[in-house]
Amino acid sequence: MKRRSFLLACGSTAFAASGSSTLRIGQIGTEHAHAAGKMVAMRSLTELWEVVGVTGPKGYEGLKSMSVEELLATPDLKAVAVETTVEASCEMARRCIEAGKHVHLDKPGALKHDEFKSMRLEAEKRGLTVQMGYMLRYNPAFELLFQAVREGWLGEITEIDAAMGKLADPGTRKKIADLEGGGLFELGCHVIDAAMTILGKPASVTAFSTPTGSDSVKDNQMAVLKYANATAVIRCNHADPFGGPRRRFNVSGTEGTFEIVPLESGKVNLSLTQVRGAYKKGSQSFQLTVPKDRYAAEFVDLAKVVRGEKKLAWDATHDIAVHETVLRAAGVLQ
Repeated sequence: MKRRSFLLACGSTAFAASGSSTLRIGQIGTEHAHAAGKMVAMRSLTELWEVVGVTGPKGYEGLKSMSVEELLATPDLKAVAVETTVEASCEMARRCIEAGKHVHLDKPGALKHDEFKSMRLEAEKRGLTVQMGYMLRYNPAFELLFQAVREGWLGEITEIDAAMGKLADPGTRKKIADLEGGGLFELGCHVIDAAMTILGKPASVTAFSTPTGSDSVKDNQMAVLKYANATAVIRCNHADPFGGPRRRFNVSGTEGTFEIVPLESGKVNLSLTQVRGAYKKGSQSFQLTVPKDRYAAEFVDLAKVVRGEKKLAWDATHDIAVHETVLRAAGVLQ
């Protein structure tokens, strides 16, 4: 498979401290839906990170509120988590990069692809890391899935079927109404990133939007990612009262199938044509242990990257391709 060389870099991120001194990090913005959770994760990893402050419309108890200029001028600041609105996120990430900082940038990263690509390449040119906030990358079930693919357990991948939906409250519905790409752009990007970790950039993308309401909000979307020998179908439905438990990611190949459902639960249904490691021939279901903090592993990995112990498994080429594909899947780019 074309993605195997990339996937060889993907591995488990143990929650162990590395090195004797903590790294300094700050957060710009509190508007993103993940902002508070990302801050909790960073502040919990006291053996790795010293959180120096936060900028944004609301602060956090016990943490210094700062201006962007003050934060970026903090001595020995190594990284910044950008948790602004999506409209402001790319410009803010670029400011951090130009100040010489590594960046954790929450998804989807930018409204415009040219802006995102320019920012991501600028970081690459400066030798800085941009870690996109796709937490599924570090979920134990997805880590095992990526291992299964790179080790050939499933044979040649022929299809991916993924869904990530929810029942949007009025506030969320208003937010996705303001986005040209609707709900899939804002939420479905998570599973597109995972699909492309496995299959790479698709040859073509076909987008579908079937709004459920009279307001024409893109709340019910689907995209088909076409490859030479495979298809990936991505669904994102913001009008689903059982969207959470129905979230899933299924990968099928010529020698097996790997299904994760619900998406972040750690519950796996695995079918194999032959024994693979500890897993038997035939069908089996099992539960993996999932950390209570869905974001902590991101910042464990980022600390290793900042210390120079490893390179991030997802490079600029991957992130740029994902951003472009998300926009195509959401009907923004043709």
